[in-house]
Amino acid sequence: GTEVNKFDEVQLLGTRFHKLRVYELIDYIIKAAKQKNKVTVSNVNIRAINFACKLPWYQEFINKSNLVFCDGFGVLLGAKMCGCNLNSSHRMTCPDYIENLALACERDNVSLFILAGKPGIVDEAITKLKSVAPNLIVEGHHGYFNKYGKDNELVIQRINKFKPDILYVGFGMPIQENWIRQNIDAIEAKVFLPLGACLDFYTGSVYRGPRWMTESGFEWLTRFFTEPKRLWERYIVGNPLFFSRIFLQLLQKRFKKLTRVTSRY
Repeated sequence: GTEVNKFDEVQLLGTRFHKLRVYELIDYIIKAAKQKNKVTVSNVNIRAINFACKLPWYQEFINKSNLVFCDGFGVLLGAKMCGCNLNSSHRMTCPDYIENLALACERDNVSLFILAGKPGIVDEAITKLKSVAPNLIVEGHHGYFNKYGKDNELVIQRINKFKPDILYVGFGMPIQENWIRQNIDAIEAKVFLPLGACLDFYTGSVYRGPRWMTESGFEWLTRFFTEPKRLWERYIVGNPLFFSRIFLQLLQKRFKKLTRVTSRY
């Protein structure tokens, strides 16, 4: 079965994620795609944890997901500050693993439906994936459609006609998680995988920054300077907010310890 129990669980500000490496993630997704039950695989970064702190439904979605991987250095750092034993191999981001996932799908005959990106981007991504995995069973649809009503029904019909083993959903947080939550019962797919802005980076339509930056936790800086208007709040407000919450939690723990110690005397 698709046992998650073998992965250690990390709790951060009331939101959980699993300690796993990228090959374990891919292995889990492929195994889950061959089961009967529907499985949700989520990911957390600073933005996700901040959403989880203020949106109860979002935190519930993450905490009820079958598997949650870490997609941000900030979360690793926060978890380390809280005493968790993690390193950079426990963080993975979609553009880095999407081709390996495609190869694993091709090898195991697992089909993939990509629902993400602006019109045209998804086709570009599929062409690129097929150059790596020529026999990949894949279809796609852009993410710029009305998420309610007739439009939404037509997209779901299209997915159900294809009956994918894996459905990749990339509308950005928290819209993609909410969409999965509202439509999962109507969709004939096995693994639901929120994808974020992965296709934009994968196809090169949005610049991620040089490799040394993306691998040392400074990818957000490149993103911020590429789209400052859109992203200033996410990083300039979001990052300090996240770490202040961590500090506050650590202080509360220390204070509780102190009061326990003093109450003994």
